[in-house]
Amino acid sequence: MLEEIKRTAAFVKERTSDYSPEVGIILGTGLGDFAERIDAKYVLDYKTIPGFPVSTVEGHKGRLIFGEIEGHRVVAMQGRFHYYEGYTMQQVTFPVRVMQQLGIRCLFVSNASGGINPTFRVGDLMVITDHINLMPNPLIGPNLAELGPRFPDMHNCYDKTLIAAATRIAEEEHIKLQYGVYVGGTGPTFETQAEYRYFKAIGGDAAGMSTVPEVIVARHMSIPVFGVSVITNCGLSDEVGDHEDVQRQGKRAGARMETLFRKMIQNLK
Repeated sequence: MLEEIKRTAAFVKERTSDYSPEVGIILGTGLGDFAERIDAKYVLDYKTIPGFPVSTVEGHKGRLIFGEIEGHRVVAMQGRFHYYEGYTMQQVTFPVRVMQQLGIRCLFVSNASGGINPTFRVGDLMVITDHINLMPNPLIGPNLAELGPRFPDMHNCYDKTLIAAATRIAEEEHIKLQYGVYVGGTGPTFETQAEYRYFKAIGGDAAGMSTVPEVIVARHMSIPVFGVSVITNCGLSDEVGDHEDVQRQGKRAGARMETLFRKMIQNLK
């Protein structure tokens, strides 16, 4: 696996003239428009990158975009991979491993999720303060000791300094933020009412089908992480889950998330 990661990173470096990004960004369902406003220098389709899976979900364009945001070099995944697509956890998290080899120093993740916390409303941005993993752990199997320890600590998965910066910027920009725990499940079914009640009982504030594996792998490699969930439906209501509506709600909240990410990247040291 490590050799494959290095070969893919070498391929990407060759195709991007050794462009070395500081920040990695993973854009979730309905949030891909953010990538269109990056000052792009290089764009690689996933299908052209050795070892990369191909995104099969509507709303995930499947491109790796290298460019600048507020003077900082970034690499953005316009679309991610999910366990429910039939990929292994190692395939789902492979791009994060590659981004580490390319040089990222922090990772920004986003997703669309169902609200569990009764105070949340559709369109809210929830800063992820912690997560509950209900998926297979991506670190199962031989440990890549060159990248991280066998038993990495997950005590502070989501960087407190980055969360504090987000809070300050949100106040300055008049962006309402919620804060909470993200529950990561396998999907692809939207959760039952009983499952949402269970998630609430174990401490969840929002639920989705992604993000957690990528964060675990990033923390295995000691990469600081900042995460945001866009609340696209309220799981404890009688609403019927619909992927098209998830995309629509994600797009509506995208402008506020873009402002938050852009200002945070601008203020990185």
